[in-house]
Amino acid sequence: MRVGRKILLVGGVPILIAAAIAAAGWLLLAQEERARGGAVLAGQVDRVLALARMVRDDYVGARSSERAAHAERFLALTAEAGTGLDGLKAYVRTADQTARIESAQGALARYVVRMRDFVRVTRENDALVSEMTTRAGRLVELADRARLRQQASNADLVLSLTEKVRRLSATREVIAGINGVRAGAVEAGAAQAAEPGGAATGPPAGQRLREAARTLAQALQAQGRGREADELAALAEGLTRDRSAARGLVDWSERLLKIDSSGQRTLHEEVAQLLTYAVEANETEQATQNIAVTTLRLGQRTADALGRRDVPAVRAMLGEGERLSARTEALPISPLIQAEMVDAVEGWRKRLTTTVGGLERQNEMLAEMDRLAAAMSASAQSLNDAFIGDAESFGASIRRILLAGATAGLLIGTLVALAVARSITTPLRALQGDMIALAANPAGGQVSGLSRGDELGDIARATHVFVTEIARREQALRRAKDQADAALVDLRQAQSDLIQAEKLASLGQLVAGVAHEINTPLGLALTTATVVRDETRVFDEALAAGQLSRSRLTHYVGRVREGALLLCTNLARAADLVHGFKQVAVDRVSDEQRRFPLDAWLDELLASLMPLLRQGGHAVSRTCPPLTVETNPGALAQVVTNCVTNAVVHGFAAGRPGHIAVTVAELRPGTIRLEIADDGRGIPPENLDRIYDPFFTTARSRGSTGLGMHIVHNLVTAKLGGRITLESRPGEGTRVRIEFPASPAEGERPALAKALG
Repeated sequence: MRVGRKILLVGGVPILIAAAIAAAGWLLLAQEERARGGAVLAGQVDRVLALARMVRDDYVGARSSERAAHAERFLALTAEAGTGLDGLKAYVRTADQTARIESAQGALARYVVRMRDFVRVTRENDALVSEMTTRAGRLVELADRARLRQQASNADLVLSLTEKVRRLSATREVIAGINGVRAGAVEAGAAQAAEPGGAATGPPAGQRLREAARTLAQALQAQGRGREADELAALAEGLTRDRSAARGLVDWSERLLKIDSSGQRTLHEEVAQLLTYAVEANETEQATQNIAVTTLRLGQRTADALGRRDVPAVRAMLGEGERLSARTEALPISPLIQAEMVDAVEGWRKRLTTTVGGLERQNEMLAEMDRLAAAMSASAQSLNDAFIGDAESFGASIRRILLAGATAGLLIGTLVALAVARSITTPLRALQGDMIALAANPAGGQVSGLSRGDELGDIARATHVFVTEIARREQALRRAKDQADAALVDLRQAQSDLIQAEKLASLGQLVAGVAHEINTPLGLALTTATVVRDETRVFDEALAAGQLSRSRLTHYVGRVREGALLLCTNLARAADLVHGFKQVAVDRVSDEQRRFPLDAWLDELLASLMPLLRQGGHAVSRTCPPLTVETNPGALAQVVTNCVTNAVVHGFAAGRPGHIAVTVAELRPGTIRLEIADDGRGIPPENLDRIYDPFFTTARSRGSTGLGMHIVHNLVTAKLGGRITLESRPGEGTRVRIEFPASPAEGERPALAKALG
């Protein structure tokens, strides 16, 4: 039997067992999901019913203006619960579950009917409570009206009492004055009798009598009794002339005293009666005010009792209402107001009696709704428990089937796998031993099992072919490797020769630049020396002939001074050029690293390139902050020279001068960025990917070798330890961006980080 069939047998038996387990498990899982769906729906119905009961309680405790919204929400929730109960019929599995659903639906229908009745009775009671509130308010209003009327009556009574008290005080003053006059008259009569001859009264008795008479007269005048005051004045005047006049004054005083004493007693009685009336009126006003206060308190207590749905407390309010009616009937107030107050109290009591009946019916309805809600909740809970029980039962069955099937599948699969593995591993081990031996010595022997008809025989035959072919190819690869190594050595030598040739070519350009640049200051110096020589010869001839004048001497000194200045200037310039060119030349041929100021070094390098730039009228500008670097100046000079040369040769059209900008900046601490940008014609997009390829050039007819940018790339990456990028668009010029470390230590860090990463 082939290995594929054996493996199919090993995998097929567990797969068949797993398929049977999966089919049974799928059926049981479907039943379990159905049961769990029913449990979830039953739980949702239970939560909706509990929420409906809470909404019903909110309806009971809400104000009458807010109850409509709670009633609508209650009906919506019960409708949702009814829909849920209808949906549960799709999940039932037994007749008992169906009976429970129907029982819950019946209880829900009765629950909704009772709630509708409760809403109707509540509306009736709210109307009665509103009328009771109106009646209580009317009673308070009538009590306030009666109290205000009593207050007005009390004010009139106070005015009368004040007047009576004033009159009583005035009467007291008159009586006091009468007593004073009478006493003075008696004293004056006694004094006259004691005087010889009955002379008229004199001081001091006469003086006291006159004072008393004047006081009494003023009191009488204050009461509007002018006639009696005049009589008093006449009697008092007669005392000075007639002795018997004192007796007449006494008689007049006693008569007036009797009259005023009688009036005083009458006023006392009237004041006492008015005080009694005032006390009774104040008590009536207080009682009327107490009626209003009692009405307000009774209304508040009744509202609290109704809010608590406390029937005994509400009945107790009926008794208090009856006592309030009796107190109202006993009030000594206006009969019309009293009748209206009694009617308001009785109307309030009648509506409270009706409200008590409605409240009792409401409590009965609430109790019945609580029983129905409990029954519905119990039904929903029992359905939830039943569905959960079914789900757990199906889950247990699934676990048992999975356990039994997995055990049987594992046992059978293990036995089959062991048998098949034994039939496969034995020849495999033999094949393994042969292959290990062949790996150590491919020519050491052959693979066993070549005659087998299964996959292992195919592997043995293929392995024999592979070993034979590998041995043959190994020999060919060794020959090819030797040839490649020789070619690589030749290629490296050629590359080194090319780089050296490029350096020599660059050095040749440098020498040409030296010759051109130094030629100008040396020519000027030579011309100046010739002029000074001629002037000296003429001056010497004039001196020898004795014809030297002051003006000629002055002229000669000026010409010599000017010539010396020109000589010094041009020779110094030539010396500077030689020194700069010497440094650049040394850097070009040296591969050593050194530390140098980059800005000064760049100026010297660009100065050496000026002959190349002046040929086409090109301009160069450089931007470089004062930076000091430690790198290979020869490689860096070769890079800048090649980039500038490429810009002159390839970037600018013939006869059209251009501009090259060399910009240096510190990209970040330890990293230098060098950019060489031109405003030439740019590089076509199809040539950008080949710009660094060796021997690729578009100006071979003009003598270009195609190695300039290839050498630049190698020098930047190998010598300077940096990287190079190039950006170019046709018609917009080319920008070469070179980033290299400022010192060897800075260049080693990125390389080390890259190696470690």
